[in-house]
Amino acid sequence: MAATQVISFQATDHHAINPWLIAGTVMLATFMEVLDTSVANVALPHIAGSLSSSVDESTWVLTAYLVANAIVLPLSGWFSSLFGRKRFYMTCVALFTISSAMCGFAPSLTALIICRVLQGLGGGALQPVSQAILRETFPREKQGMAMAVYGMGVVFAPVVGPTLGGWITDNFTWRWIFLINIPVGICSLLLTSLLISDPPYIVRKSLAGLRIDYIGLSLLATGLGALEITLDEGQRNDWFSSHGIVAAAVIAAVALVGVLIWELRQKEPVVDFHLLKERNFAVSTFMMFMLGFVLYGSTMALPLFLQTLLGYTATQSGMALSPGGIVIMMMMPIVGVLLSKYEARWLVIVGLVVSSLGLFQMSNFDLEIGFRHAVIARIVQSLGLAFLFVPINTAAFYFISRENTSYATGLINLARNVGGSTGIALATTFLARREQFHQQRLIEHVSLLDDSYRATFGAAKQMFLSKGADAMYAASQAQQMVYNMVHRQSQMLAFLEDFRMFALTFLAVIPLVFLMKKTRAKKGGASSMAH
Repeated sequence: MAATQVISFQATDHHAINPWLIAGTVMLATFMEVLDTSVANVALPHIAGSLSSSVDESTWVLTAYLVANAIVLPLSGWFSSLFGRKRFYMTCVALFTISSAMCGFAPSLTALIICRVLQGLGGGALQPVSQAILRETFPREKQGMAMAVYGMGVVFAPVVGPTLGGWITDNFTWRWIFLINIPVGICSLLLTSLLISDPPYIVRKSLAGLRIDYIGLSLLATGLGALEITLDEGQRNDWFSSHGIVAAAVIAAVALVGVLIWELRQKEPVVDFHLLKERNFAVSTFMMFMLGFVLYGSTMALPLFLQTLLGYTATQSGMALSPGGIVIMMMMPIVGVLLSKYEARWLVIVGLVVSSLGLFQMSNFDLEIGFRHAVIARIVQSLGLAFLFVPINTAAFYFISRENTSYATGLINLARNVGGSTGIALATTFLARREQFHQQRLIEHVSLLDDSYRATFGAAKQMFLSKGADAMYAASQAQQMVYNMVHRQSQMLAFLEDFRMFALTFLAVIPLVFLMKKTRAKKGGASSMAH
């Protein structure tokens, strides 16, 4: 009992420190890191122009960060045990902050990409380590609320990222999207040094020393790096018609299967895949993958729909998403309270159903919808998302021992990030392929034998004739106008199918919830935390 009480207030020897200060400290770095996964998206054309490169080349600014981020995520538990969690966490914050400054002053695209790799390496561990710190700082009955605070940063940051990035780029320069991390990073370092310390078992493990598994590290880094490159560059290079993408996919498959087999046979693995034997954690990890899949995929698709088909600016499309982010921030603490009264899995079902309803609303959009319709659909989807992140995490860690928390947080955060990359890649590919399909089907009706086409073409031609055009020019312009209509309609149908796919994905996940064991929180302080 005494050991449990010490661990539950491990932040410092000064028990008077409010654990919510620790929650605010770790959320600061988490929000900063997650924000950087999306804040640079809208600035790519500006970066390309400023550094004399093509927009295609500038996309490596995003890919480099995601690859480095993915490699470090599952290793966070191992590094925490090797160096001590507080020391490792502060090193990551410092590396992230310094590399952010280097990104802001990068003189060339090559230098910027190298700096983004360093930034991804520093930022990759911030999410799982923050989550592990929160779990040990709060007793079990308050962990739901603590995870709600953490979740506000993780879920809200990808939503506000494109809007903030667009505003900074439009009003200042793209370099400031990186430079704004400097004061936040310094503040995070100061607070971490004052408020956070390692639990005793991590210190003992660090002093005992760990054997470095070079084979496991190499296989993991190679596999995750190749996987991220495959997902991020696949659609741009027409997937498996590209020899480079085929090679990356094969390397990813071989290396990831290899690391799984290798690590399961190690006494001191760099990634503890044995944790997936625990049913709740395995199901929750897969559900977190699907949450990332839908969250990142839909966050990419909705603003693209608004900008491409409705003519919204980047700022206007960001404003359409922002109310959804506010709803998530407002609902997260409420969900944290509900977790102390209801089983996590029932809240997950509510979240999946409500979020799918919002996505089904989006699947009924047309080219005449107003700003209000887009905002309401996003709010409904976001309301459901707020019921997913915290309950899934609560269920995941319910039967995981404290000693394995850092390893578990690395795996579940990796699942969400890879799910996000997969969602964006599949959504982009689905849009391109379905647009081609619908365009081919609609073009079949662009014939003088079709009554609707003749009527539309005749009306358009008459309009141009009435404006003084000659017959040949009027016919050419009318034909172009009809083709533009076909193109827009085919794009719209592809977007609607994208939203429907995301909605059905969430509904398909619901049966998995019933595979989870009961995780209702018990009241009773630290004693309820002992396993």
